Amino acid sequence: MTHPTVPLRLYVGIFAALILLTGLTVGIAFFDLGGGRFHLANALAAITIAVAKALLVVLYFMHVRYSSRLTWIFVGAGVFWFAILIVLTLADYLSRGWFPNPGAWSS
Repeated sequence: MTHPTVPLRLYVGIFAALILLTGLTVGIAFFDLGGGRFHLANALAAITIAVAKALLVVLYFMHVRYSSRLTWIFVGAGVFWFAILIVLTLADYLSRGWFPNPGAWSS
């Protein structure tokens, strides 16, 4: 099996993009993008940038872009499993507001 030769310039470019995206994440934290009480727009912007950074790391630094289809299937299965865990965690977290607060320990 032959592996493609990836030029160093590509790695430096990906590294520069990761640094730029990290700076963008820090910069966006200082601005209120709106979205109400929970600053939903800020959270969505930060998550979008984090997903872009993770995608760059997985595709290029972990060499998934040049791997076989079996590797792509396992990466996809891992992402799918992570999505299931996030959905279940959010379902638990968001449902906590529906239960009444019983207050302090009283008899």
